[in-house]
Amino acid sequence: MANVNKVILIGNVTRDPEVKFTPSGKAVATVSLAINNSWKDGDGNKKEEVTFVEVELWGRTAEIAGEYAKKGKPLYVEGRLKQESWEDKTTGQKRSKLKVVCENMQLLGGRDGGAEGGGYREERAPQRPAQRAVTPPAGDPGEDDIPF
Repeated sequence: MANVNKVILIGNVTRDPEVKFTPSGKAVATVSLAINNSWKDGDGNKKEEVTFVEVELWGRTAEIAGEYAKKGKPLYVEGRLKQESWEDKTTGQKRSKLKVVCENMQLLGGRDGGAEGGGYREERAPQRPAQRAVTPPAGDPGEDDIPF
């Protein structure tokens, strides 16, 4: 049987990420996202809940997040779920948590934090003016005068 472990999230960064480096020099960062969900209940009252998700980023993605993914900014993340388990040092109980390991990240909003979209803006080449079909003036040589 096939297995799928894919997560796609869009949320707001809850705190500025801190980039750390492994002994081998690879960057790692953790970002917490707040993901809002709103709906109307049976009586028509608006309800809202917020889910907080921890996202782990590696390599150049972690460095970019550390520089640009600031608190309150919207962020798109694709990744996979990972469960971590450990033993609590104070109580001795087994603990575990799910987090998302980021495989692709997109900064959303404008440079000033607005909702224009596209965190990175590619510089586009200036557009040339639209070319119009030109009709040769009367008396211009026609196709018969072309030497080939």
